[in-house]
Amino acid sequence: MLDVLVIGGGPAGVVAALRAGDLGARTALVTEGEFGGMAANDGPVPVRTLAHAARLIRNARQLGRYGIQVGEPRLDYSQLLERVGEVVADVRAHATFRSQSDSAGVQIYEHAGVARFVDSHTIVTESGLTLHSDKIILCPGGTSRRLSVPGAELTATHSDAWGLDSVPQSFIVIGGGATGAQVASVFNAFGAKIQLFQGGPRILPTEDEDVSAAVAAAFRESGIAVREDFGTIESFEKTPSGIRMHFSKNGNRESAQAALAVVAIGWVANTSALDLSKAGVETNARGFVGVDEFLRTSASNIFAAGDVTGRLMLVPQAIQDGFVAATNAMKGSAMKRLNQPAPIGSFTDPEYAQVGLTETKARGKHEIAIARADFKSTTRTIIDGRTTGFCKLIADRTTREILGCHVVGERAVEITQMAAVAMAGNLRVDDLAQVPLSFPTYGGVLSRVAAMITRQLNLNLDWQGNRAEDARVKRLS
Repeated sequence: MLDVLVIGGGPAGVVAALRAGDLGARTALVTEGEFGGMAANDGPVPVRTLAHAARLIRNARQLGRYGIQVGEPRLDYSQLLERVGEVVADVRAHATFRSQSDSAGVQIYEHAGVARFVDSHTIVTESGLTLHSDKIILCPGGTSRRLSVPGAELTATHSDAWGLDSVPQSFIVIGGGATGAQVASVFNAFGAKIQLFQGGPRILPTEDEDVSAAVAAAFRESGIAVREDFGTIESFEKTPSGIRMHFSKNGNRESAQAALAVVAIGWVANTSALDLSKAGVETNARGFVGVDEFLRTSASNIFAAGDVTGRLMLVPQAIQDGFVAATNAMKGSAMKRLNQPAPIGSFTDPEYAQVGLTETKARGKHEIAIARADFKSTTRTIIDGRTTGFCKLIADRTTREILGCHVVGERAVEITQMAAVAMAGNLRVDDLAQVPLSFPTYGGVLSRVAAMITRQLNLNLDWQGNRAEDARVKRLS
């Protein structure tokens, strides 16, 4: 019998297996597909490669502003897909987790097919494996939610979109969250005509309201038709050139059509085939597994990590969960689930990112100070011709704690990660203002907004951040 069996080969599962192996456990990892899971094969790696191509197209279109004469960029999508395949293969070949897992003695079973429980210690797989283990860690990930209206089977998922072998002339994208926004933005850059539908009052509903408004405005300016609060979808039907969606609001029926309709309305846990009831593992209506603060499920010997818990469905959090779950599987209740600032962002055009509380949530709990620097007034963004967007920082007026950071525009994700490091290190906003970040840089914008809040709070600094930046703004005003 194994000491630890990990089900799922994504980031959570890979780290869980490695951690268990490092702790001396006889460990096996079984995965339905390839090692690395969605992150390496159908998620961040291939998607970021496509997004990078979209960025290169945007950059090429402004070369003339800098005296560099070239022709209009033209996309060879088949060649781009070859590059995506090269990147995925290269990442997989050089993945340190694979070599580390091998050195830790982890048995890895790829392409095992769907696994299902026989009892709380035993699973069987489609490939014919039967594995017994003292402890089991569930890391099967999630899968796209599907609509339940007539004709829904005619629609595609975001995974289908990333797997296309050519760029359709037009898309209907249903769902204005992070995934839908990214599909819309990338394929808009590739020349497709995009209609983005969001059932709620704003796209990116989990973001700060200023972020949602700025990204929606930028999308519309780029040619994306953004339909917020559009009503209810009634059905889909096939047309000679693609698909038609029928929807209504307040008794008024409308339709939209395109070559392809992509549904990106969230995730459900990938647990339906696991027969979790035979193991005594409880799930909610969307299949997500309930866990305690130690990532233990309702079955005392079974833990869960990553997307399957329904928490933040992101690679960094999945990695942390995998480490915590494996530690507790081997050592008992030794480590609680980590609760650190979690930066979240997307490589759309424009980029957007956040960490911490939105302005609305911060106001509900704190007396706050806010500063915002628009990218049209910051030096590096002007140099690079990337003046769309802003950096917004939120702090507590009394404690000077940094509560949140929200960025729209070039390098938004990198700026926000710097804010996350400051928050994790318990830097006060006036501490951050005194860090002499390089000038002119995107990161330097962060210390500028920190200095703006510090001035609001009438705090004295030994060193005034971004002195050159402030002087330039005064000359322009």
